[in-house]
Amino acid sequence: MSDILPFLKDLLTTPGLSGYETPIAKIIAEKWQPLTHELSQSRLGSLHGLRNGSGKAPRPSVMIAAHMDAIGLMVTGIAEGGFLRVAAIGDVDGRVLPGQPVTVHGRENLPGIVVQPPTHLLPPEIGSNPVPLEHLLVDVGLLPRKINALIHVGDPISFAQPPLELTGETLAGHSVDNRASVAALTVCLEELQNRPHAWDVWAVATVQEETGLIGAYSSSYQLRPQIAIVVDTSWAKGPGANDWNTFPLGKGPTVVMGPNIHPALYKALKELAEKLEIPHAQECTPRHSGTDAFATQVTAEGIPSAVIGIPLRYMHTPVEVVALKDIQRAGWLMAEFIAGLQPDFMEKIVWEK
Repeated sequence: MSDILPFLKDLLTTPGLSGYETPIAKIIAEKWQPLTHELSQSRLGSLHGLRNGSGKAPRPSVMIAAHMDAIGLMVTGIAEGGFLRVAAIGDVDGRVLPGQPVTVHGRENLPGIVVQPPTHLLPPEIGSNPVPLEHLLVDVGLLPRKINALIHVGDPISFAQPPLELTGETLAGHSVDNRASVAALTVCLEELQNRPHAWDVWAVATVQEETGLIGAYSSSYQLRPQIAIVVDTSWAKGPGANDWNTFPLGKGPTVVMGPNIHPALYKALKELAEKLEIPHAQECTPRHSGTDAFATQVTAEGIPSAVIGIPLRYMHTPVEVVALKDIQRAGWLMAEFIAGLQPDFMEKIVWEK
C-alpha cells in the first residue's frame, strides 16, 4: 500500500481555482506521468492520462474522473485604505471566512487575511447575524498606492490554510473537495501498475466543476469512453449532520445510486465491494448527484456513469476533513473493478431497476 499522504498534502498546498487550474494540473501531471502511457490536456485544461489495456484493439475504454478545481475568491474592487472587496468563485460559505489566511494572485503572490469590519460600519439590518461575503474584506497589509500597482479587479484569491494532520488518520485543509478524489484516482493508477486490464483507462482531472461541470462535459465528449466512474466528496457525519444522506468518516467510500447513475454499474460496484469486503455505504441521490457524472451521463448519446463518494466533513470551508482510509479504499475499489472488466461487458449492461 502506497502512502498517499505526501501527494495529498502537495495537492492541498497548490492553488487551482475554477478557471485557474494550471498550477494544480502541473502537480498532478508530474505524479501521473510514470503511471500512464500518454498524458495530454484538453483545450479547456483538463488533464487526460491514458493507460493502455491488454485486450485486442480496438479496445473499449473506461473514464475515471475527479475534478481538480477548487472554490475561492476573486477581487471585485479596492476599497478606501487599500482593502480588497471580493466575490466567490464557486459556492463559498462566508460564515467561516473571517480570520482565514489567503493568497492574492496578483502581479505577484501576496499573503492576506479575510477581515470583518466592525459592527458600527456594517448595515444595521445585519445585526448579530453572520456578515455576508459582500461586506467582508481582504487585507494584504500594503498601502493603497502599492496595492494599485500589484492587484487588479479579477485577480483570484485562494485559501492558504496549510493542511493539518488530525488524529485517527484524518486530514483537515482547504480544497479537499475534490483533491481527495484526485488522490483516489492516483491510488487506482498505482494499483493498476501490477494488474492486467483488458480495457483502456482514461484518468481525467477535470476543470471548472465548481462553476458548471465544464471540464467533464468537454472531456467526456472528446474521449467518448464506454463507461465513466466519477469520484467526488460526499457528506460525512459530524456536528449537525447526522441525517440519512450523511455517512461515517473512516468507514469507507459510498457507492451512489439514483437516476444520475446507471443501475448496472451501481450493482457491479456494490457487489464487488461486498465480495472484497471493502467497507462502504450506499448513498442515494434522488435527483442531480451534484457531481461530474451529471455531465458524463448526458454527453453525446449518453455514457453509462457511476459515482463513488468520499465522506467529507465541513464541505466548502477551508477546514474540510477527510479520512485517508476512505481515499485508499475508493482507489482500490476502482482498480479492482477495472481489472475485472471483460471485453464483452458492454454487451451485458442494460438499464434495469
